[in-house]
Amino acid sequence: MKNVKYIFLTGGVVSSLGKGIAASSLGLLLKSRGLRVTIQKFDPYINVDPGTMSPYQHGEVFVTEDGAESDLDLGHYERFMDMDMSKANNTTTGQVYYEVISRERRGDYLGATVQVVPHITDEIKRRMMKLGDSKKYDVVITEIGGTVGDIESLPFLEAMRQLMLKVGRENSLSIHLTYVPFIEAAGEIKTKPTQHSVKTLLEIGIQPDILVIRSHNSISREIKDKIALFCNVQPDCVVSAKDVPTIYQVPLELLREGLDNIVVEKLHIKNGKTNISKWKKLVNRINNPKNTVTVGICGKYNMVPDAYKSILESFVHAGAENDVKVNIKWISAQDLEKDKNTGKYLAGIDGLLVPYGFGERGTEGKIRAIKYVRENKIPFFGICFGMQLAVVEFARNVLKLKDANSAEIKETRNNVIDLMEEQKGITEKGGTMRLGSYACTVKRGTRTYETYKAVNIQERHRHRYEFNNRFRDQFEAAGMIFSGINPDRDLVEIIEIPGHPWFIACQFHPELKSRATKAHPLFREFVNACKKKKRSKK
Repeated sequence: MKNVKYIFLTGGVVSSLGKGIAASSLGLLLKSRGLRVTIQKFDPYINVDPGTMSPYQHGEVFVTEDGAESDLDLGHYERFMDMDMSKANNTTTGQVYYEVISRERRGDYLGATVQVVPHITDEIKRRMMKLGDSKKYDVVITEIGGTVGDIESLPFLEAMRQLMLKVGRENSLSIHLTYVPFIEAAGEIKTKPTQHSVKTLLEIGIQPDILVIRSHNSISREIKDKIALFCNVQPDCVVSAKDVPTIYQVPLELLREGLDNIVVEKLHIKNGKTNISKWKKLVNRINNPKNTVTVGICGKYNMVPDAYKSILESFVHAGAENDVKVNIKWISAQDLEKDKNTGKYLAGIDGLLVPYGFGERGTEGKIRAIKYVRENKIPFFGICFGMQLAVVEFARNVLKLKDANSAEIKETRNNVIDLMEEQKGITEKGGTMRLGSYACTVKRGTRTYETYKAVNIQERHRHRYEFNNRFRDQFEAAGMIFSGINPDRDLVEIIEIPGHPWFIACQFHPELKSRATKAHPLFREFVNACKKKKRSKK
């Protein structure tokens, strides 16, 4: 392909419409045609990255292979398109301003007055074109965060307008995602919010080429024609995106609506037809499972499921490969701290996962939950802080080190979890953890090896604390196996307990590498163990 094609996706009317899912779905459809596609997200918040933001506000922090703390939508991009994102795939307002101000401090602007236009918008455009300039891609999809009309998004939209003008309409495309509400009292679908949203874009100087309309049900031809007329788009370019049982069905709905055909026609792209037969099989397995299992998640952010977004999606992938639906039972770690009747809270589960989560709150509740499933032979999976607390639990109740704890929680004589050496001199919070992909050597003959069927693996990390190697001999003597070790620094990456139906915990975040059509091995085998546990109850 001679010229890189730029597709911009904006959202209007309300937030949380699913721009990330729409971008991922379109990326999947275009990739299935043989195109080299990537997606990038531009977030309007002034934080440099989401790494220091509360999960209650932002949801999970998705970590890329190269160690970027990024928006959770990058997880959708990776899961749908089965490809790695990088630091270049996520930009925030904070990063843009930080770069421009740094240049101004160095004197790079030679005394010029630094302004939003052109300096901020020029930096945004540079970042918008960076992936395209790499010559690695035929199509770059750019998702603009926020909602049209928000003041925070204006510089991104202005940069988008300028870039589309620069590369030409034959090489650029604007897709606007909006919502049409159904007013039950009137018995009518209302198009006015969409009209106003498009009007706001027009005031900025952007005419959408395609409208993707979110709604509870499919919208009629009549409604499509009305929207097309008042929003100045071709009728065939109004695409219905109704609610579906699973996000993985969205690409099939957009395929049925012909979105990929419209895009390639408008961008003058010549290539083969879309082939997503593998994806169709995935959706069929998700929608028609033969059995169910119940997994308890004992965490501190249970009221905000997006805080564990990649974990929840990993269970969808693993469930599909095991032909089961994974039902989640949310278990409040704080409730377990108040009520010592642990069995009451864990009743009915086929397995327990203790996820990540910084800080003291809920810690003792998680430890109680881990002790219960270890002693009652219920499959257990620990991730990051979950692994660290599994170590603490084992130290207290098997090694009889009653004051065992993590140094993050309390300094004791037996800090079996301690601050990493390179973290001790760090004062700034943002972007300073052990981040990104690191090597792990898997011990042969372990359940971990049976799971991965490989000795050398790479996994993504986000942590400051680690297993304290001073205690390794004691743990091994008591039966714990260190089945995964970082070969460069001798860091413990994976632990397991033999003779248990499934007791594995890891320092890294396997959920970040699970893909829709390729479940992560640890999630796949944990769900399989849960399935076996449920069968044994019958």
